[in-house]
Amino acid sequence: MRALVSGPTGLVGSALIDSLARGGDEVLGLTRSAPEPGTAAVRWDPAAGALDAAGLEGFDAVVHLAGENVTHGRWTAARKERIRLSRVEGTRLLSEALAACERKPATLVCASAIGYYGDRGDEICVEETAPADDFLARVAVDWERATSAAAEAGIRVVNLRIGVVLSPRGGMLARVGPLFRLGLGGRVGSGRQYLSWITLEDLVGVIEETLKSPHLAGPVNAVAPGPVTNLEFTRTMARLLRRPARLPLPAPVVKLVWAEMGEALLLASTRVEPARLTAAGYAFRHPDIDTALRDLLGTG
Repeated sequence: MRALVSGPTGLVGSALIDSLARGGDEVLGLTRSAPEPGTAAVRWDPAAGALDAAGLEGFDAVVHLAGENVTHGRWTAARKERIRLSRVEGTRLLSEALAACERKPATLVCASAIGYYGDRGDEICVEETAPADDFLARVAVDWERATSAAAEAGIRVVNLRIGVVLSPRGGMLARVGPLFRLGLGGRVGSGRQYLSWITLEDLVGVIEETLKSPHLAGPVNAVAPGPVTNLEFTRTMARLLRRPARLPLPAPVVKLVWAEMGEALLLASTRVEPARLTAAGYAFRHPDIDTALRDLLGTG
């Protein structure tokens, strides 16, 4: 397979490229920076609406992962607009360019997020669940709609609604792991909010599954089948690391320090099930949080 991956240097993109290359696929990055000597890449500048259209010809599949990180800093009005534009307009630019290709890819796998469902308490969300009406949900809805040009051109489009990605290499676990190892961990807010997660290894496996499974199209929840509450996550971390976890982070502090971002990413409860992956028979390497954290923390 000849594949193109946007966001090639990010946590997920770099892991995906390594995995595809080990499997014998030819993989190029879609990047804003000049490629390193001896490497091949396709250039684009989504903020400027610029893309090397000729460079898109002849790929079997495209995986679009690029987008501004939502966790870096408080959500000012300007930052929220950058988050939206990086996802929606970048995706629209790529989708329309792929639709115009003479040799179109068979598949476009485009990142989305479980923020689509918003704060739902204990409600179980599957792919057919209606979206919420907050900032992240509206971004996710527009993000997925931005792939319409590719779908209308006959490209099979998969919108991956990705949960919290667990890896010691980056993301949430890389931030809280050192605190828990020092005995400084604790629940966030009430601890009753659900965390829908997936390990990096499984996310790469899910992307590869969607690339080779022609019956998977439209929204696909990229989460493990075992969502847990924040309190369950905290207790599992503490037990596996053999450390106390008695320093809670109260909800008022979260709201004071991180404002809207903290409420959406730390206090909201989103309980998501991977219904379509389960129906497709995907076998998760880490189906439950205990198995996942044992591997990721190296506790056996």
